[in-house]
Amino acid sequence: MYKIVQRRQMAQGTVVLNEIEAPLVARKARPGQFVILRADETGERIPLTMAATDPEKGVITIIYQVVGKSTKLFRDLEEGDAFLDVVGPLGRPTDIKKHPGLVLVVGGGTGVAVVHNIAKGFKAAGNRVVSIIGARTRDLLILEDMMKEASDKLEVCTDDGSYGHHGFVTNILKNYLEGGEKVSEVVTAGPAPMMRFVAKITGEYQVPTLASLNAIMIDATGMCGCCRVSIGRETRFTCVDGPEFDAHQINWDEFMQRLTAYRPQEQISAEQYDAHRCQIGRGRA
Repeated sequence: MYKIVQRRQMAQGTVVLNEIEAPLVARKARPGQFVILRADETGERIPLTMAATDPEKGVITIIYQVVGKSTKLFRDLEEGDAFLDVVGPLGRPTDIKKHPGLVLVVGGGTGVAVVHNIAKGFKAAGNRVVSIIGARTRDLLILEDMMKEASDKLEVCTDDGSYGHHGFVTNILKNYLEGGEKVSEVVTAGPAPMMRFVAKITGEYQVPTLASLNAIMIDATGMCGCCRVSIGRETRFTCVDGPEFDAHQINWDEFMQRLTAYRPQEQISAEQYDAHRCQIGRGRA
């Protein structure tokens, strides 16, 4: 059992942070890697990228958006409760090295949780790191303080202009690409349309770019084949070959189509779970 030592709701309650006791995972984990979590014996296996790790405390931090049955089950776990399974670290860690120029880290929505540990890793390697994070509105923005600490400079954007720059993260990204300072690498995670546009812009400037495709993973062992993606002319599996790939080689049309393949079934499952929780009087507001 893996105890939840801290639980916090963010983004108007739609996003939950769990700090979980998992000393062996925390000791071995590297930026970009993920874990598989299961709430109980009947729960689904859910792969989530670690937002942070603390080997000294023996804890890992995961952040998830509450959208389906399994994340609602996670949400209903309180501080002091425990996950049945936490398996990891899994996936290939981010290739972090010292670059001669600037490293830009671009995160949107819950993708900010994915890029946090990556930004921290690049900064620890001696890079100058600028992080660009965004959300639809200020109330949905997450991890601003943690991203500020993990970066040399933080740029914040909101679609509605309620906080920070009024506009998209890609607007700020383009300003840096057109600026005088050399950009050596860009790493991005977040909504698929955002990552696709990041790749399009950086491709025009021929800047190497990594995109995290963690959202498509299901089984996370390479067995189910549901997370296969086309990278150039090759078929790769996000869970064992990724979760990060060259953003300029990703078949974005295919990826976005596969990302929504099970949405109807997921919606039905979530609705049935909500109905069950209401019947037994244990639903969380």
